[in-house]
Amino acid sequence: MRVGTCLVALAALALASCNQAADPIKIIGSSTVFPFTTAVSAAFVEGKKGARPIVESTGTVAGFETFCSVQGGADIADASRRMTLAEFRKCQANHVGDLLEIPIGLDGIAMVDSSAGPKLTLSRKDLYLALAANPLGKPNAAKTWKDVNPQLPPIPIQVIGPPANSGTRDVFEQLILQPGCVEAMPEARALLSASDPSKLHNACRAIRKDGPFSERGEDYAVIIQKLEQDPNALGVFGYSYLEQNAGKLHGVPIEGIAPDQSSISSGKYPGVRTLYLYVKATHLKMRPALQDFLNLYATMWGPGGALTQRGLIAMSDSARKRAADTIKNATPLDEATLV
Repeated sequence: MRVGTCLVALAALALASCNQAADPIKIIGSSTVFPFTTAVSAAFVEGKKGARPIVESTGTVAGFETFCSVQGGADIADASRRMTLAEFRKCQANHVGDLLEIPIGLDGIAMVDSSAGPKLTLSRKDLYLALAANPLGKPNAAKTWKDVNPQLPPIPIQVIGPPANSGTRDVFEQLILQPGCVEAMPEARALLSASDPSKLHNACRAIRKDGPFSERGEDYAVIIQKLEQDPNALGVFGYSYLEQNAGKLHGVPIEGIAPDQSSISSGKYPGVRTLYLYVKATHLKMRPALQDFLNLYATMWGPGGALTQRGLIAMSDSARKRAADTIKNATPLDEATLV
């Protein structure tokens, strides 16, 4: 009787493994990475390497939340910023196991206006004073760009951007607002190493909620439509969307540097970031098509590749080799490198 029970259990386990291998690859996360992953997905099907992957755009934060919530579930998390230590530990608490961290290319946090817009040139200090909830420790009362910098025109501050569960929003706060805060208020530098991160967030990174900044979800097409309707408004999203809509949009220079392929690849543009895939290592063993999908991704992210034609900025040769080696060797992410 016990032998029969064991055989039934083993058969059920084998069947579950077979079903896991046959299921389509499931990917969730960043809206910025979404068009690149969907392009690889289409090539994956065209090359008859497997069933069409299921790719869902939820935003980086919500994507990590789902990805790390269960041991099964999504195979890959698209991310427009690096995973945090807290997110990694949630994965481990839910027995997700080893993760592969695969950088796929570079992007920039672009400030944009319509081609008919005012063609502003802004600094990170300007953006901090215009958009922070409590610039210089006081509730934000600025209504126009001239209120934050006398050299700017008296145009109402209207910025449309991603919600708080977006990796793009996280990076905008980190790379643009935070340095602007330190420049405007040098004493804020001490908060960078403070034991209580909420103090830094409240002083430098919290965005005002009284109207000049409005959230428009993860659908960047909606932001583009709003910019076309209101030439004085500015938008915030990944550079790839600017490049794909070059006839409609204009990149706003920050610190005198416009977002373009050259300024992003060189690191001169203030809002440069790396885009990532996170992969559950155990799923590589259960789902052979997942390895094929990642190998295909690596063939498409180089200079002149299909993804750079969609706005992804290729990493250096050495960075691409390290990423490809991570795929080849299934090298797990080291918790000690996260913050």
